[in-house]
Amino acid sequence: MENISNVDKLESIKSFQSTIRKLEKTLVTMTQKAANTNLVKKRLKASYIGLAILENVWNQKPHQYSLEDVAEARNVLTGLFPSIENSYAKLKAGSSQRTLLERRIKAMELAVQAIDNLSKD
Repeated sequence: MENISNVDKLESIKSFQSTIRKLEKTLVTMTQKAANTNLVKKRLKASYIGLAILENVWNQKPHQYSLEDVAEARNVLTGLFPSIENSYAKLKAGSSQRTLLERRIKAMELAVQAIDNLSKD
């Protein structure tokens, strides 16, 4: 995971933080409506772990997640790619939403790559 620019690192961390904030708000709303929150909880946990792994690799911040948690997060993150890429394809080039999704995809790809690298060690 060398050769990642500081700008890409910062954007990836901000993207995960933004995703986490959105998922936390969604969880509160769904809980108030007594809706099934299992999927949101899985995605939120995977986002927490993705962010923690990137901060661990890039900033040497320790994380408390087990190898099982990290492996599950990898599966959840990779499972999101098709729907995100489908949404991305429908957006107008140069739009702010498309830029947001580009950064989200990049952040998730880097997190999956970091997880894969940790698994090799």
